[in-house]
Amino acid sequence: MRSRWIVLAPLAILGMLLFVAISLVTTPRGVREYNHFNYAAILEVAALFIGIFITMQVPIAFLNARGAELGVSEPWQFFWATGSLSSFLDNAPTYVVFFETARVLPLPEEVAAVALEGGGAIAESLLVAISLGAVFLGSMTYIGNGPNFMVKSIAHHQRVSTPTFLGFVFKYSLPYLGPMLVLIWLLFFRT
Repeated sequence: MRSRWIVLAPLAILGMLLFVAISLVTTPRGVREYNHFNYAAILEVAALFIGIFITMQVPIAFLNARGAELGVSEPWQFFWATGSLSSFLDNAPTYVVFFETARVLPLPEEVAAVALEGGGAIAESLLVAISLGAVFLGSMTYIGNGPNFMVKSIAHHQRVSTPTFLGFVFKYSLPYLGPMLVLIWLLFFRT
């Protein structure tokens, strides 16, 4: 399975770059000029997330050594802890942090588990909670996931008025996404 992904990942990247090249060649220059197209937003997002991934190396090493001592062990705890951090960091490195935390927890025999490639296993319920928390609560803020941040950056460069960081949270996220998050917690993680 791993060897297939080693081959497919570079092909997927090359495919995306091919579509970028086709778009740049076939789109009339006037369309890009009219839309004020530039790479500023993607470069801003890339710089931010490269910095995040670099700085996450130390917390990941710490969690590999002492993650079981954090006191987070139940799926609902992983859902809210992952989601809370994901709202203020990014969902990808936050996922990694809590994945590493869950990976070092003892695995009861009766629990459904997912085998890990390097050996060991992780409880399926914890993996679901981490995934849902990182993705859904990551949408709560501009920096919680890349697309939110990129749209905000593009709007800023186009001088389109957008809510502030907290304005976005209180005007859109909490009223609309908040009830859905509580419903997910009640349906899937409340014990």
